[in-house]
Amino acid sequence: MGLSTRAALALAASAFVLAATSAFAQAWKPDRPINIIVPWGAGGSTDQVTRVTAPIIAEALGQSVVVVNQPGASGAVGTQEVLNAPKDGYTWTANAVANNATYAVTGLVPNTSIDDWHIYLSVANVPVVSVPADSEFKDFGQLLEALKTRGGEITIATAGITSSGGTAIAALADEGGFDYNMITYDGGGPAAIATASGEAMVTTQLAVEQAELIRGGRLRALAVLSDKPLALEGIEPIPPVTQWLPELPMAPDYFGILIPRGVPDEVVATMDKIWQEKVMNSEELRKYAETFGAVFAPSYGEEARARAMPVAILEACSSVERNEAVNDPSTIGIDCKTRTEVGKQ
Repeated sequence: MGLSTRAALALAASAFVLAATSAFAQAWKPDRPINIIVPWGAGGSTDQVTRVTAPIIAEALGQSVVVVNQPGASGAVGTQEVLNAPKDGYTWTANAVANNATYAVTGLVPNTSIDDWHIYLSVANVPVVSVPADSEFKDFGQLLEALKTRGGEITIATAGITSSGGTAIAALADEGGFDYNMITYDGGGPAAIATASGEAMVTTQLAVEQAELIRGGRLRALAVLSDKPLALEGIEPIPPVTQWLPELPMAPDYFGILIPRGVPDEVVATMDKIWQEKVMNSEELRKYAETFGAVFAPSYGEEARARAMPVAILEACSSVERNEAVNDPSTIGIDCKTRTEVGKQ
């Protein structure tokens, strides 16, 4: 066989493989809009990043992707709605993945775990402790002392006990040894706005939900729940909370889109390809992360699951320590004695 013949055959084979791959990836062509149910109010961290990624997916699919806010019960109402929907690929959810991984532990969504979902991560977020601009508290040390002496009088605005803000203040209280008075809102955005307006004395919601209020001088950021300062465009770095609570346990809180298992394989194959080729290279998503203090960290599949588990384990076991767990984390394969995953549900 001559060189030119081999080259021709190789070229033909390559073209066939490319065509087959393309055909497989495009096997799912949705014929109606896809709904992404955000189980929190508009303006919060989940809502924000979902509205950045939804247009990327819509353009790749050639079909509308509609973001629907359905808040209630710390995200449980919208999550249950997705689990109850037909597994046809047209109803997804978006959330902090640790919520979906631990709803069974808190009893908000029984009999579910992280393995009920195909996971597509976009960013990691960090909570920030902030107060109104005219607050008496000038740094986190002052706030911490006040919480220890009159914590029951100090109101904390969050999006609920299982929200990022809710788990953040619970972790701070555990480590700092204080009480607090939580006020809950339909999302992190409303909680941050309420604090800036003086309805609450403190918020512990995510940086992305507070960034504009901090930049605009309506909130004063006291500390970030991290071991490193947080750089937000246009303001001084926010000091790490470990400056005051050096032993505080922490893990990155990953956010993304979740598609329930049981949908057709071609839905998952198509989304995997879109995530790898479009979302993981998205300048829009990268710019959003840089502007609002999130970490650009797209991934999918087993890599996404592995990234999400540390914070899921932390939240599940912390809920046991705070006597908030309705079901033992062992029911979803988490061993709180070793703080490790021991198996899948």
